[in-house]
Amino acid sequence: MNENVMNDQYGMEDLLEQEKYLIHNYGTFIPEASEMPLRTVLTDNLNGCVKDQYQVFAKMEQMGWFKGQEADVNVLTGAKQRFSRMQNELN
Repeated sequence: MNENVMNDQYGMEDLLEQEKYLIHNYGTFIPEASEMPLRTVLTDNLNGCVKDQYQVFAKMEQMGWFKGQEADVNVLTGAKQRFSRMQNELN
């Protein structure tokens, strides 16, 4: 079998990475936009990318190509406490 052949899983992994890349970039550019109409367009695009990224992720998970890990309850509790402390410090 030719190792250079693109299969469905590889294609989906690439789509997932591209959506994450776009989400990151929109998150960077939106705060830099000084006009509300531009911010609105960028935010709409960001929301579309977030939706698309989740759909790709869900399909990959359904196909058994992406196995999510359940978070440890202690890790979640610790993160929640840290963020609560940070929020209180900012207020």
